[in-house]
Amino acid sequence: MSSKITAPRGTQDLIPPDSARWQELEARIHALAQRFGYGEIRTPLFEATELFVRGVGETTDIVEKEMYTFTDKGGRSMTLRPEWTAPVMRAMLEHSLLAQGPQRLYYIGPIFRYERPQQGRYRQSHQFGVECTGYEAPEADAEVMSVAWELVQSYGLRDAALKVNSIGDDVCRPRYREALLAHFRPNIALLSSDAQRRIERNPLRLLDSKEERDAPYVASAPRIEEFLCDACREHFAALRADLDLLGIAYTIDPRIVRGLDYYTRTVFEIQSSALGAQNAVCGGGRYDGLVRSLGGPDTPAVGFALGIERFLTMVETAGATPARKRDGVQAIALGAQARATLLPVAAEIRRLGVPAFMDYEERKLLAHLKIADRNGARFALIIGSEELTAGQAVLRDLTSRTDRRLALEEPRVLAAAVVEAQAV
Repeated sequence: MSSKITAPRGTQDLIPPDSARWQELEARIHALAQRFGYGEIRTPLFEATELFVRGVGETTDIVEKEMYTFTDKGGRSMTLRPEWTAPVMRAMLEHSLLAQGPQRLYYIGPIFRYERPQQGRYRQSHQFGVECTGYEAPEADAEVMSVAWELVQSYGLRDAALKVNSIGDDVCRPRYREALLAHFRPNIALLSSDAQRRIERNPLRLLDSKEERDAPYVASAPRIEEFLCDACREHFAALRADLDLLGIAYTIDPRIVRGLDYYTRTVFEIQSSALGAQNAVCGGGRYDGLVRSLGGPDTPAVGFALGIERFLTMVETAGATPARKRDGVQAIALGAQARATLLPVAAEIRRLGVPAFMDYEERKLLAHLKIADRNGARFALIIGSEELTAGQAVLRDLTSRTDRRLALEEPRVLAAAVVEAQAV
């Protein structure tokens, strides 16, 4: 016997009923994005490797050790999409969208990173995110945070917390970088191997370290607010005022720096203790220099990415999964003649826009009703030999467990009566 083939490590199959949870979340995302005026963008699953080296940054974990990179048959280096922002910016430049003015775009889709699989994080995972380009004002930052916050709050998650920070810009960040180097260098031998590797290339990344041996040195590191220039300080103060106006609770966390090199000024995360140590479910910020680094004009931009697997894990752990709404009709036929009668009725119900489910096996009524529950049907339309003799069908409300009888009319008429009951 040949060995069983399974999904690659770090990937998963999405099957019912879990797929229904994803559909519910995706429906909320599409509706939410539309309310804020964002249009959907879809980019290729793979791009030129150079896009991520230039856009994401050579010193990031993504580029250094997490990308799925391959050489295609034309000898070109290609990489499976490890994040969305650089591809979205590439697409905007390629299609001259920026020439049309500010852009609001959102996406839902997979990313690929080679890392150790953990709770809510896979080697193929999925993200929802938005990119708002063309606005330098802090109101854009607050708008982007509002999109993420509204989605999280729509699930009634009480544990979620918004953390914000400013990491300065090209004017003030170099001074902060030197201050961090002066702080960490004397203790370099005591730091983790990752910290030792990052210290000269990007010392801000040390503030994001989760290693226990780095913790005391991170805790005593100088804070960015002492080094912000006037423009960054004013931008951050205005952002906080906007969040206050919007009634969005937040905490300033000077240790949030995010892991990608393109961030400037605003950075933020939405965190939840439901996920344990890996507590960030959503993160983003401002990246005003990214478009320029990809060969485009100076373009202010801000956005976020939310991990869908992590978010759904957080929702489930917090017990905030919304109850599945019953919908549709289970057509239950007890016998061959009943099946022949119900088959065209089920087809008419579907044509009228209502889901109709039908099982074609010989089963007892109780077994059929269990299938109806599994399908989440609101009603069961039942016909057996007794109903055929009486010229009636039984319509059972599977929520209230009450029955009513409908005349066995021609399929279109009976289907219309069932759909009318479903609409009540």
